[in-house]
Amino acid sequence: MTDKKIWFITGAGRGMGVDFAKAALAAGNGVVATGRNTDAVAKAVGEADDLLVVKLDITSRADAESAVQVAVERFGRIDVLVNNAANSQMGYFEEISPEAFERQLATNLLGPLTVTRAVLPVMRRQRSGHVITISSTAGIVGWEFTSAYAASKFGLEGWMESLQPEVALFGIHTTIVEPGFFRTELLEDAPVSYGDLSVKDYADRTAEQLKWWKAQNGRQAGDPAKLGRALVTIANQQQPPLRLVAGADAVAVVEQKAADLKEQVDTYRDLSTSLALDVLEPAGNAR
Repeated sequence: MTDKKIWFITGAGRGMGVDFAKAALAAGNGVVATGRNTDAVAKAVGEADDLLVVKLDITSRADAESAVQVAVERFGRIDVLVNNAANSQMGYFEEISPEAFERQLATNLLGPLTVTRAVLPVMRRQRSGHVITISSTAGIVGWEFTSAYAASKFGLEGWMESLQPEVALFGIHTTIVEPGFFRTELLEDAPVSYGDLSVKDYADRTAEQLKWWKAQNGRQAGDPAKLGRALVTIANQQQPPLRLVAGADAVAVVEQKAADLKEQVDTYRDLSTSLALDVLEPAGNAR
């Protein structure tokens, strides 16, 4: 039996966040389950002695600081932060308004930064902690129709990679989780938005993409309850992974991306390595 940890989970009112909270509780941990609608969080997660439900809009700095303060007052510490809350903005780049694109970044990228900024001082004082951020295979590969969503997830990946060496000396671990398709509500009407502009040149392709994406809802192969248990496993490891590729489909995507990158490097190796300055011997050294 591992030592009890205190988990702080964003977006715990629906989707994978519910399964993460239930898995952490089932393993004997304390859980701070957060969401914009606390009634929805409480209803989704259920009741438990070591459960604290707290209001949190991840785009609000005041909400984040208040939620962290309440969590520490109740449990005294935060051991595992799970940056899970997100939504998805799909559509061709030219059919997504600048405002909609910015909202995607505000939620999926700046939101986790805001929450982590509030939690890290607690973990630094403890000289321990684990920041787990849910990315996506769209944080590895940018696909057609996913420009805004992929931009937010690519941003998460770069931030988390850079954060790791910054906080490691304080005993804080970081893990990027890259799920493939999991059977959640992410593709249902509430969490997903589509392009709010209409460009005639994209009309036929947009119709095809909408049909494909909507057809995926309810057909995803991944089990979010199993992913929740996987997070409990890595949270209990002395050296958790810097990345957890989650799902057989995700493994295939990451392996293909790695192969594609290697092929591109090899194809242009001569050109890429020919770009150094030509160093000339100073004229004064001529003999």
